[in-house]
Amino acid sequence: MSTTWHVLGAGSLGTLWATRLARSGAPVRLILRDTARLQAYEAAGGLTLVEHGETQRFAVPAETPESIEPISRLLVACKAYDAEAAVAKLAPRLAPGTEVILLQNGLGSQDAVAMQVPQARCIFASSTEGAFRDGDWRVVFAGHGFTWLGDTCHPVAPIWLEDLSTAGIPHEWNTEILTRLWRKLALNCAINPLTVLHDCRNGVLQDHHCEVATLCSELTELLERCGQPAAAENLLSEVERVIHATAANYSSMHQDVTSQRRTEISYLLGYACKVAERHQLTLPHLTQLQQRLITRLHSLGLPSD
Repeated sequence: MSTTWHVLGAGSLGTLWATRLARSGAPVRLILRDTARLQAYEAAGGLTLVEHGETQRFAVPAETPESIEPISRLLVACKAYDAEAAVAKLAPRLAPGTEVILLQNGLGSQDAVAMQVPQARCIFASSTEGAFRDGDWRVVFAGHGFTWLGDTCHPVAPIWLEDLSTAGIPHEWNTEILTRLWRKLALNCAINPLTVLHDCRNGVLQDHHCEVATLCSELTELLERCGQPAAAENLLSEVERVIHATAANYSSMHQDVTSQRRTEISYLLGYACKVAERHQLTLPHLTQLQQRLITRLHSLGLPSD
C-alpha cells in the first residue's frame, strides 16, 4: 500500500498537487483549517482541476488537523507566514521519519517548521509552476513549470519521487537546494516589491532599468556574503529575462496586495534585509525598498510582517 500524501493547504499549489496525485491513483488526503471549511469542501464534492480547458473533479478525502490518523508524508502548501503554526498543530501526528515537503516562497519559514518537528525529514522545494484559483476548491493550471526538491541534511533522494513522475509533476532532486531558493528569493526581491510600488505588470519594470540594476548589484553582494556565489551569478541578466518573459503578468505580491491579502514580505525582502544586518552588510537601496514597501502596505491597511 502506497504512503498517503497528506496535503496541508488548499490554495493553488496545494490543490494542483493534490489533484494530479489523485488522478495518478496515489492516496491523497486534504487537511483543512477547521470543521466549517471541511463541511464546505464536502458540500462541493471535491477538488476541481482545470487543464487545457478541460475540467475534472476529484473526490479527495479531507479532514481537520484534529484527526488522529498518523501522518507519514506531509506536503505543506500553505503560505510562508502560516506554515510554522499550521505544522505545529500537526506535530503530535508526525511519527519519527515522517517526510515533510515544504513548498513555501522565500526563506525563513522552512527552518521555523523544521524546529517544530525535529522527528521529521524536512525537504525544501522551489517551484515555477503556474496556477490560480478561479473559485473555491477549483484550480486552473496556468503554466507548466518545474519543481526542484532537496534536503540540506541528507543528499539521498527519496523513493517517493516516483509518485511525482507518475503524477506528471516535472521535478528534479537538487543537492544544492539552498542555492536554488536563494536565487529565487533574489529574483523575487528585485521584481515583486517594485511591481507593488509602481502598481504595474512585470513588463513595466523594463522602464525602470537603473532601479532594477542597483537592487541586483546589492542582492549579488548579499548572496556572495552568504556563501551563495552560484545564486549570485549573472543575477541582473536573469532578472531582466524573467521581466521580459513574464511581461504581461502581475507578480504574486502585486496580486496579494490587489486582493487585500497579507503578503510574504517577511520571507522575501524582510528576510534579505535581516540577513544583511546579521552580516553587518550595508545595502541602502534594499533597505529603502523595504521601508517604501512597508509604508505602501500600511497605507492600504495591510500588515507588513
